[in-house]
Amino acid sequence: MRDLKKTVLAICIALCTFVTLSCSKDDETVIEPQLTPSEVLASTPWETTNAKNNKGESVVLTDVNVSNFVGFAYFKSDGTFTMFNLDDSPKMHGDWTVSADGKTRTIVAKNATGETLFTRVVDITVLTKQEFTYRIFPNNNDKTIYFDIIHTPTTHKEPK
Repeated sequence: MRDLKKTVLAICIALCTFVTLSCSKDDETVIEPQLTPSEVLASTPWETTNAKNNKGESVVLTDVNVSNFVGFAYFKSDGTFTMFNLDDSPKMHGDWTVSADGKTRTIVAKNATGETLFTRVVDITVLTKQEFTYRIFPNNNDKTIYFDIIHTPTTHKEPK
């Protein structure tokens, strides 16, 4: 009889646990499909909202070391991009890619006739739907001095 009581008690506890855990609202759990790094970058327009130096200190966006990297960026899923300064003046356009592992972003800036002006490859330090941060080095021979350029999603419409 004692064993029967223990078995019934164990079954009751298991059923109560199952019922309690399964009684959540269906709309509370949203599972997003896994996005590739390229899909994450193309999922939203980005605005430069901060920059930090190698000491983790915020740097004003007008600082000569970071000001050239400040603005709005629009990465399209077709592999093209446009960038604008914060005053909506054109900055550059061209082609872009992100490595499959999400560790680097490459842009190929082009002029109006489609000729390559320059290619820039940067290390990505954060790439989520909430933040895109890449690292620049003022002197490529000195990796101890760097600036992280931090972008967050924006609703700013792409200038025409």
